Amino acid sequence: MRKAAPLAWLWLLLSPFAIAKAEVRWPNTLLNRWRATALLETLNAEILASPSATVSLEKWCGAHRLARDPRLVAEKVEGAAPRPLSPEQRRRLGIGPDEPVNYRHVRLRCGDHVLSEADNWYLPSRLTPEMNRALETTHAPFGRVVRPLGLWRRTFEVRLLWSPLAAPGDAENLAPPQALFEHRAVLYTKDNLPFSEVDEVYQRDVLDFPPDSAQ
Repeated sequence: MRKAAPLAWLWLLLSPFAIAKAEVRWPNTLLNRWRATALLETLNAEILASPSATVSLEKWCGAHRLARDPRLVAEKVEGAAPRPLSPEQRRRLGIGPDEPVNYRHVRLRCGDHVLSEADNWYLPSRLTPEMNRALETTHAPFGRVVRPLGLWRRTFEVRLLWSPLAAPGDAENLAPPQALFEHRAVLYTKDNLPFSEVDEVYQRDVLDFPPDSAQ
Protein backbone atom coordinates (compact mmCIF):
# COMPACT_ATOMS: atom_id res chain seq x y z
CA MET A 1 0.00 0.00 0.00
CA ARG A 2 2.86 2.39 0.77
CA LYS A 3 4.26 2.12 -2.77
CA ALA A 4 1.03 3.51 -4.23
CA ALA A 5 1.41 6.84 -2.42
CA PRO A 6 3.86 8.42 -4.92
CA LEU A 7 1.47 7.62 -7.77
CA ALA A 8 -1.36 9.32 -5.93
CA TRP A 9 0.76 12.42 -5.42
CA LEU A 10 1.72 12.37 -9.08
CA TRP A 11 -1.94 12.33 -10.09
CA LEU A 12 -2.66 15.28 -7.82
CA LEU A 13 0.19 17.26 -9.33
CA LEU A 14 -0.91 16.58 -12.88
CA SER A 15 -4.62 17.18 -12.35
CA PRO A 16 -5.67 20.58 -13.80
CA PHE A 17 -8.21 21.01 -11.00
CA ALA A 18 -5.85 20.24 -8.12
CA ILE A 19 -3.36 23.05 -8.41
CA ALA A 20 -2.50 24.48 -5.01
CA LYS A 21 -3.37 28.14 -4.97
CA ALA A 22 -0.32 30.12 -3.91
CA GLU A 23 -0.86 33.32 -2.00
CA VAL A 24 -0.47 36.29 -4.32
CA ARG A 25 0.29 39.71 -2.91
CA TRP A 26 -0.20 43.04 -4.67
CA PRO A 27 1.97 45.67 -2.96
CA ASN A 28 -0.13 48.74 -2.28
CA THR A 29 1.50 51.13 -4.72
CA LEU A 30 -0.17 53.71 -6.91
CA LEU A 31 0.96 51.76 -9.99
CA ASN A 32 -0.63 48.55 -8.74
CA ARG A 33 -3.86 50.34 -7.84
CA TRP A 34 -4.04 51.62 -11.41
CA ARG A 35 -3.16 48.16 -12.73
CA ALA A 36 -5.94 46.54 -10.71
CA THR A 37 -8.41 49.21 -11.82
CA ALA A 38 -7.53 48.71 -15.48
CA LEU A 39 -7.81 44.93 -15.18
CA LEU A 40 -11.23 45.04 -13.54
CA GLU A 41 -12.49 47.56 -16.09
CA THR A 42 -11.19 45.30 -18.88
CA LEU A 43 -12.86 42.17 -17.53
CA ASN A 44 -16.09 44.05 -16.85
CA ALA A 45 -16.15 45.39 -20.43
CA GLU A 46 -15.33 42.00 -21.94
CA ILE A 47 -18.21 40.32 -20.12
CA LEU A 48 -20.60 43.10 -21.10
CA ALA A 49 -19.59 42.76 -24.75
CA SER A 50 -19.75 38.95 -24.83
CA PRO A 51 -22.80 36.75 -25.43
CA SER A 52 -21.51 34.41 -22.71
CA ALA A 53 -19.81 35.12 -19.37
CA THR A 54 -18.43 31.57 -19.47
CA VAL A 55 -16.48 32.33 -22.63
CA SER A 56 -15.12 35.59 -21.19
CA LEU A 57 -13.98 33.95 -17.95
CA GLU A 58 -12.31 31.05 -19.73
CA LYS A 59 -10.38 33.51 -21.89
CA TRP A 60 -9.39 35.43 -18.76
CA CYS A 61 -8.30 32.26 -17.00
CA GLY A 62 -6.14 31.24 -19.95
CA ALA A 63 -4.64 34.68 -20.54
CA HIS A 64 -3.57 35.04 -16.90
CA ARG A 65 -2.57 31.39 -16.42
CA LEU A 66 -4.78 30.77 -13.45
CA ALA A 67 -4.86 27.02 -14.20
CA ARG A 68 -3.30 24.53 -16.59
CA ASP A 69 -6.74 23.93 -18.09
CA PRO A 70 -8.76 27.16 -18.48
CA ARG A 71 -12.11 25.39 -18.80
CA LEU A 72 -14.54 26.40 -16.08
CA VAL A 73 -16.27 24.03 -13.70
CA ALA A 74 -19.61 24.94 -12.11
CA GLU A 75 -19.46 23.87 -8.49
CA LYS A 76 -22.98 23.65 -7.12
CA VAL A 77 -23.38 25.28 -3.72
CA GLU A 78 -24.89 22.54 -1.61
CA GLY A 79 -27.68 23.53 0.72
CA ALA A 80 -28.27 26.89 -0.95
CA ALA A 81 -31.91 27.84 -0.43
CA PRO A 82 -33.61 28.57 -3.77
CA ARG A 83 -34.33 32.24 -4.35
CA PRO A 84 -37.90 32.45 -5.67
CA LEU A 85 -38.45 34.34 -8.90
CA SER A 86 -40.13 37.69 -8.30
CA PRO A 87 -43.07 38.96 -10.41
CA GLU A 88 -40.69 41.49 -11.99
CA GLN A 89 -38.28 38.72 -13.00
CA ARG A 90 -41.15 36.72 -14.48
CA ARG A 91 -42.12 39.76 -16.55
CA ARG A 92 -38.56 40.01 -17.87
CA LEU A 93 -38.71 36.36 -18.88
CA GLY A 94 -42.15 36.79 -20.43
CA ILE A 95 -43.83 34.07 -18.36
CA GLY A 96 -46.90 33.80 -16.16
CA PRO A 97 -47.07 32.95 -12.46
CA ASP A 98 -47.46 29.20 -13.05
CA GLU A 99 -44.57 28.60 -15.49
CA PRO A 100 -42.03 26.18 -13.92
CA VAL A 101 -38.62 27.74 -13.24
CA ASN A 102 -35.48 25.87 -12.21
CA TYR A 103 -32.84 27.40 -9.95
CA ARG A 104 -29.08 26.82 -9.89
CA HIS A 105 -26.57 28.40 -7.50
CA VAL A 106 -22.95 27.77 -8.46
CA ARG A 107 -19.37 28.89 -8.03
CA LEU A 108 -17.50 29.04 -11.32
CA ARG A 109 -14.02 27.64 -10.83
CA CYS A 110 -10.92 27.87 -12.96
CA GLY A 111 -8.62 25.30 -11.41
CA ASP A 112 -8.52 26.25 -7.73
CA HIS A 113 -9.77 29.80 -8.31
CA VAL A 114 -13.40 30.86 -7.80
CA LEU A 115 -13.99 33.55 -10.42
CA SER A 116 -17.69 34.17 -9.87
CA GLU A 117 -20.66 33.07 -7.81
CA ALA A 118 -23.95 33.05 -9.65
CA ASP A 119 -27.67 32.61 -9.13
CA ASN A 120 -29.36 31.29 -12.25
CA TRP A 121 -33.09 30.96 -12.90
CA TYR A 122 -33.92 29.17 -16.14
CA LEU A 123 -36.96 27.86 -17.97
CA PRO A 124 -36.65 24.11 -18.57
CA SER A 125 -39.42 24.27 -21.18
CA ARG A 126 -37.19 26.42 -23.41
CA LEU A 127 -34.18 24.08 -23.23
CA THR A 128 -33.70 20.67 -24.76
CA PRO A 129 -33.98 17.51 -22.61
CA GLU A 130 -30.23 17.00 -23.03
CA MET A 131 -29.52 20.49 -21.72
CA ASN A 132 -31.80 20.05 -18.71
CA ARG A 133 -30.16 16.72 -17.90
CA ALA A 134 -26.67 18.23 -18.11
CA LEU A 135 -27.61 21.11 -15.82
CA GLU A 136 -29.10 18.74 -13.26
CA THR A 137 -26.40 16.05 -13.27
CA THR A 138 -23.05 17.61 -14.28
CA HIS A 139 -20.69 20.43 -13.33
CA ALA A 140 -20.81 22.03 -16.77
CA PRO A 141 -21.22 25.83 -16.76
CA PHE A 142 -24.60 27.09 -17.90
CA GLY A 143 -23.17 29.07 -20.81
CA ARG A 144 -21.45 26.00 -22.24
CA VAL A 145 -24.54 23.81 -21.91
CA VAL A 146 -26.91 26.25 -23.64
CA ARG A 147 -24.47 27.46 -26.31
CA PRO A 148 -26.35 25.60 -29.11
CA LEU A 149 -29.27 28.01 -28.56
CA GLY A 150 -27.15 30.80 -30.05
CA LEU A 151 -27.48 32.70 -26.82
CA TRP A 152 -26.93 36.39 -26.22
CA ARG A 153 -27.41 38.45 -23.09
CA ARG A 154 -28.84 41.80 -22.09
CA THR A 155 -27.26 43.17 -18.92
CA PHE A 156 -29.69 45.43 -17.08
CA GLU A 157 -27.69 46.14 -13.92
CA VAL A 158 -23.97 46.54 -13.15
CA ARG A 159 -22.65 47.29 -9.67
CA LEU A 160 -19.00 48.02 -8.93
CA LEU A 161 -18.34 46.78 -5.40
CA TRP A 162 -14.67 47.75 -4.96
CA SER A 163 -12.40 50.47 -6.26
CA PRO A 164 -8.64 49.78 -6.03
CA LEU A 165 -8.00 53.53 -6.22
CA ALA A 166 -9.93 53.98 -2.98
CA ALA A 167 -7.80 51.42 -1.11
CA PRO A 168 -6.31 52.67 2.20
CA GLY A 169 -2.98 54.29 1.45
CA ASP A 170 -1.29 53.03 4.63
CA ALA A 171 -1.90 49.31 3.96
CA GLU A 172 1.12 47.27 2.90
CA ASN A 173 -0.79 45.23 0.30
CA LEU A 174 -4.01 45.65 -1.61
CA ALA A 175 -6.76 43.71 0.14
CA PRO A 176 -9.70 43.33 -2.25
CA PRO A 177 -12.98 42.12 -0.74
CA GLN A 178 -14.44 38.80 -1.81
CA ALA A 179 -16.93 40.47 -4.20
CA LEU A 180 -15.57 42.92 -6.80
CA PHE A 181 -18.47 43.63 -9.17
CA GLU A 182 -21.91 42.29 -10.01
CA HIS A 183 -23.89 41.77 -13.22
CA ARG A 184 -27.58 41.00 -13.59
CA ALA A 185 -28.66 39.91 -17.05
CA VAL A 186 -31.34 38.14 -19.07
CA LEU A 187 -30.24 35.48 -21.56
CA TYR A 188 -31.97 35.05 -24.92
CA THR A 189 -31.96 32.50 -27.72
CA LYS A 190 -30.91 33.55 -31.22
CA ASP A 191 -34.64 34.03 -31.89
CA ASN A 192 -34.84 36.61 -29.06
CA LEU A 193 -36.71 34.32 -26.69
CA PRO A 194 -35.72 34.91 -23.04
CA PHE A 195 -34.92 31.71 -21.18
CA SER A 196 -32.80 32.63 -18.16
CA GLU A 197 -31.94 35.38 -15.69
CA VAL A 198 -28.59 35.46 -13.91
CA ASP A 199 -27.14 37.35 -10.97
CA GLU A 200 -23.33 37.05 -11.13
CA VAL A 201 -20.93 38.31 -8.48
CA TYR A 202 -17.31 38.32 -9.64
CA GLN A 203 -14.76 37.33 -7.03
CA ARG A 204 -11.32 38.56 -5.99
CA ASP A 205 -9.66 35.44 -7.45
CA VAL A 206 -9.91 37.07 -10.88
CA LEU A 207 -6.85 39.08 -9.73
CA ASP A 208 -5.01 36.10 -8.26
CA PHE A 209 -1.85 36.45 -10.34
CA PRO A 210 1.32 38.53 -9.81
CA PRO A 211 0.88 42.20 -10.66
CA ASP A 212 4.10 42.16 -12.69
CA SER A 213 2.46 39.72 -15.12
CA ALA A 214 -0.49 42.04 -15.81
CA GLN A 215 -0.39 43.62 -19.24
